[in-house]
Amino acid sequence: MKTMKKMMSMFLCMALLMTACQTADSNKAEGDPEKEDKIQIGMSFDSFVIERWQRDRDIFVSMAKELGAEVNVQNANGDIEEQKKQIDYFIKKEMDVIVIICIDSEGLKEHVQKAKDAGIKIIAYDRLINNADVDLYISFDNEMVGTMMAQALIGEGISGGSVLMLGGSAADNNVSLVENGFREVMKKNNVTILDSMHAEGWKAELAAAYVYDHMDIVSRADAIMCGNDDLASKVVHALSEKRMAGNILVVGQDADLEACQRIVEGTQVMTVYKPVEKLAQRAAECAVQLARGEEITGADVSTIHNGSFDVPYIGLEPISVNEDNINEVIIGSGFHLKEDVYLNVPSKMPQ
Repeated sequence: MKTMKKMMSMFLCMALLMTACQTADSNKAEGDPEKEDKIQIGMSFDSFVIERWQRDRDIFVSMAKELGAEVNVQNANGDIEEQKKQIDYFIKKEMDVIVIICIDSEGLKEHVQKAKDAGIKIIAYDRLINNADVDLYISFDNEMVGTMMAQALIGEGISGGSVLMLGGSAADNNVSLVENGFREVMKKNNVTILDSMHAEGWKAELAAAYVYDHMDIVSRADAIMCGNDDLASKVVHALSEKRMAGNILVVGQDADLEACQRIVEGTQVMTVYKPVEKLAQRAAECAVQLARGEEITGADVSTIHNGSFDVPYIGLEPISVNEDNINEVIIGSGFHLKEDVYLNVPSKMPQ
């Protein structure tokens, strides 16, 4: 009798357990469609060495979430092979859209095609991917960035003088665009370009090393064009050690905090501010539209040829920033705090 009761008790427990499992599986099944319906975006960054990329990431992710999408962010740490693996990973995870801040503009054609073959939309963010069938390229007008750098130097009176160009990675398509804009203005104003170099992987220490190793050329320059503000930081530091900071004009781009500090201190002439919040928000909106199968339209949409394809292109306008407008553009927009910009020269801080 006891054995019979024990068997019945065990049978009852097993029945209850099976019912609970079926209920859990049922609830899980009911939840799956909701998860599957949520737009999935993969985002592969070159690296976070450049200060602004962290801001781009945060704004993009926040905007995408507002629009009902989930974002998986990966950091390639400047390694093109790692970035290829990340794209493969996103394909395996069946992302709806992949956003790429490419390391090498020439090196991702095949992986972009693999993603396209899998039905995934591709956005080239800030840097064009050459000869690849991307669905959108969104950036700033990079030739204008170079033009603004050059015009700032001309405004400081270097017409007929000499300049050095210490640029970023030659694998970055934007670098050539910036330099084209810069060289054109230099040519029109009879400015001699003494020399140029490219910092592989945007490694700022390579720009500083150039200054230390080529003082014979540096000492003849009236100005130095730096590919971005990170390079400018190392260059100005090297010039400071040689007691030349402030004597040689320096320009950069990205409006990094240290660059803005140097502008009010007098060791950097200007930087180019690129409203990354507008870029990241617009890119997130476009990513969601592409995921839904919608066409990207608007007055800001044109096309650009990337060597093989005419790619939909959105180019936002950058803003030249110097000591005259830094309070309005940088502090007024909330990009950096007044107290931070004037940290090293509080006597100059506007009330």
